[in-house]
Amino acid sequence: MTTLTKAGSTQAPSRKPPGGKEGDLTRPRGPGSVLSYAVLMLMFAYFLLPFWWILVASTKSNDGLFSSPALWFADNGLFDNLRELFTFSDGIYLRWMLNSAFYAAVGGVGATAVAAMAGYAFAKLRFPGRNLLFNVLLGLIMVPATALVLPTYLLLSRAGLVDSIWAVILPTLLNPFGVYLFRVYANDMVPEEMLEAARIDGAGEVRIFRSVALPVMRPALVTVLLFSIVATWNNFFLPLVMLQDSTLYPVTLGLHTWNSQIPHNPDLQLFVIVGALLSIVPLIVAFLFLQRFWRSGLGVGGVK
Repeated sequence: MTTLTKAGSTQAPSRKPPGGKEGDLTRPRGPGSVLSYAVLMLMFAYFLLPFWWILVASTKSNDGLFSSPALWFADNGLFDNLRELFTFSDGIYLRWMLNSAFYAAVGGVGATAVAAMAGYAFAKLRFPGRNLLFNVLLGLIMVPATALVLPTYLLLSRAGLVDSIWAVILPTLLNPFGVYLFRVYANDMVPEEMLEAARIDGAGEVRIFRSVALPVMRPALVTVLLFSIVATWNNFFLPLVMLQDSTLYPVTLGLHTWNSQIPHNPDLQLFVIVGALLSIVPLIVAFLFLQRFWRSGLGVGGVK
C-alpha cells in the first residue's frame, strides 16, 4: 500500500522489522550468531596466546620466568634482555638474523622469478611435452620438502657446495606451488589479444613477458614472493643438514642450537625466548606491508 504526500506523489511505506527500529533492516542476532562469535573469539585467543606469552616472557629475568605469573608482566627488563642478547657471544644472534634476511631475500626473489617465468611459459607458450612437464610439477607439490633433503644433500655434496650459502639458497629456488599459481593467474588475467598485439608490433617473447605480462601479474608476484620469503625464513631442516659453520646459520637453526644447550647453560633460555620474539617481527612487518597484494593474489580465479 502507498501513501499520498503533500505534493500529491506516492511514497512507499517504510519497512520496520519486527522488534527493530525504523529503517533497521538487519536481522536480529540469534543463538547461532552468538555461538559463531564465541567460536571466533576462542580461536583468536588460541592463536594469540603463544605470541602474548613470548612477549610477556621477554620482559622478565631468568628467575622471573618461573616465579611470576606466566601470562602477565613481572619485570620491565626487555631492553636489558635485548642488550644482553645482542652482545652475547660476540653478537652472533645479529649475524644469524642477517643470514636469515639474506637467505629470505635472495631465495624469495629468485624463487618468485623462476616461478613467474615457468608459470607464464606453461600458460601462454606452446612447446612439446608441456602438459607432461606440468603434471610432473604438480606431483612435486605432493612430495614433502623433507623427503628431498637427502637427495639434495648428495647432489650439493658432489658439487662441493655443502656448508656454504648456496646449499641453502639453491634448493629454495624451486617453488612448484608458485609455478602453479602463476599459470592460473596468467591464464585468467593476461589476455591473448595483448600478447598478439605485441607480437604484431615486433616484440620478442622476452620483452612481451617483461613489459606486458609482468605488470598484469603483479598481485601474483607479491603473493608468491611473500610465501617464498616466509618459507625460507622459517626453513630449519635444510640448514640443519647442509650447514656446519655456525656463522652461516639462519636464526631458526641458531636458536635451536642455543635451546639444545640450555641444560648446560640455563641463561640461554631467556636468550632463546627474546630471540624468538625478534625473529617473528620481520614476518609481521612483511605481512602488514604486503597483505593487500596478498589478498588480491589469492582471490584470482575465484571470480571470472
